[in-house]
Amino acid sequence: MQMLTLLLCSSFSLSAAFYFHIGEQEEKCMIEDIPSDTVITGTFKIQQWDIGRHDFLESAPGLGMFVKVTTYSDEVLLSKLYGPQGTFYFTSYSPGEHIICLRSNSTRSLSFGGRKLRIHLDIRIGEHDLDAAIAQAKDKVNEVAFKLEHLIEQIEQIVKEQNYQRDREENFRMTSEDTNSSVLWWAVAQTLIFTSVGIFQMKYLKDFFVAKKLV
Repeated sequence: MQMLTLLLCSSFSLSAAFYFHIGEQEEKCMIEDIPSDTVITGTFKIQQWDIGRHDFLESAPGLGMFVKVTTYSDEVLLSKLYGPQGTFYFTSYSPGEHIICLRSNSTRSLSFGGRKLRIHLDIRIGEHDLDAAIAQAKDKVNEVAFKLEHLIEQIEQIVKEQNYQRDREENFRMTSEDTNSSVLWWAVAQTLIFTSVGIFQMKYLKDFFVAKKLV
C-alpha cells in the first residue's frame, strides 16, 4: 500500500520547481492557469551574490520578498512581505490565469550598487504538506490512512484539472466553429458580390454596345 501511494504521488505531482535571477529592485511575474477552488502553495528562498566568493550565499540576511497574486481581472488574492525564505498560500476562487509576482524589499537597483539575486521557487498546485500529519501519526495504520487521504486529494485535484481542461477545450472548439462559420458566410457573401458585379458589368457592356449599334 505504501509503495502504491508513493508511485501514484510521484506520477501525479502537480508542481514546478525552478530558480531565476533578478536584481534587488526588479520584479518577476509568472502566469499560472489554475482551476477554481484550488489551493496553491509556493515555497521560495533568496540567495544573494557574494562579490568576494564569486558565488551565491546560502542565505540573504536583511532581504525579504514581496509576493503579490492577482487574477486577470486585477483582483488581489495575496499581497504580503515575507523573509528571505518562506511559504505562501492562496486559493483560486475562479478558473483562469493567475499572475504571481515576486520582488525583493531592497531599494537598491543594479545601477546603484544593487546585487544580483537568485530566487529558488517551488509552486505546488492542489497539494498539501503531509509531513507534519505523518509525524503526528502514532502507528502505521494512521500513517497509511493519512497517505491515502492525501492520495485521494491528489486524485480529486487531477480530476478537477481534467474537467477544467475539458471546459477550455470545449470553449476553444465553440470559438473555432463560430470562426469557421463566419469565414464560410463571408466567402459566400464575397461570391455573391463578385457574381452580381460580373452580371452588372456584362449587362452594362451589352447596353453600351446596343446604344453604339455595335451589335
